[in-house]
Amino acid sequence: MLNLYSSVFILLLATAVSGQTMPGQTTPIQTTRTQRSGEHLKAASTAGGYYQAIGAGERFRWFAQTTVGPESLTAGLFSAGLGTAIDRPREYGPHWGGFGKRYAMRLTGVSTGKAIEAGLGSLWGEDPRYFRAAGQPIKRRLKDVVVMTFAARQRDGNVGPAHARYLGNAGNNFLSNSWRADSASGAGDACIRILLGFAGKMGSNAFAEFWPDARKLIFHRKQ
Repeated sequence: MLNLYSSVFILLLATAVSGQTMPGQTTPIQTTRTQRSGEHLKAASTAGGYYQAIGAGERFRWFAQTTVGPESLTAGLFSAGLGTAIDRPREYGPHWGGFGKRYAMRLTGVSTGKAIEAGLGSLWGEDPRYFRAAGQPIKRRLKDVVVMTFAARQRDGNVGPAHARYLGNAGNNFLSNSWRADSASGAGDACIRILLGFAGKMGSNAFAEFWPDARKLIFHRKQ
């Protein structure tokens, strides 16, 4: 829990120091898109095809949603459940107590990584949000899911390398070695978790991109 509080503090401090990205700042872009929020979708662009730079409040909401939102907490159930089923790390044991430790360990790691990504990103205007390409050809949408795993919108609205995400993913996984079980605290273990982190990001992008369409189809058929 202390690590979670520390992550929030890091995020608030970095966001406060930045002050470079104004919530109302807009930049022309090619297309108008949609952003994820607590309800999965929320308008992110202004009328006329303008990208609206992320503000401090929205950045903190992104941190909260991706850390303790329904999608993240549900993913934690599967992750902790799988770890408990195969008893890894073995120090936690294959029981409910071990499940709780694995769940809490994932939560502290996720909160630290997201705080680093959001906090550092605020210093140079990197936007951690994923923007859907609704209405575009399926090939373009799939490309966005993959590309935006490693890229992010910058302050000017253009897409560039997601440096804050790289640092958050790597920093979180190597930093967390200091409080992980001995059998899961090696450099190799951290590298595997980094790869899994990017795989998880890609899955999250795919969910954000296609779930709204699937949900409409499912509920339309039920009516």
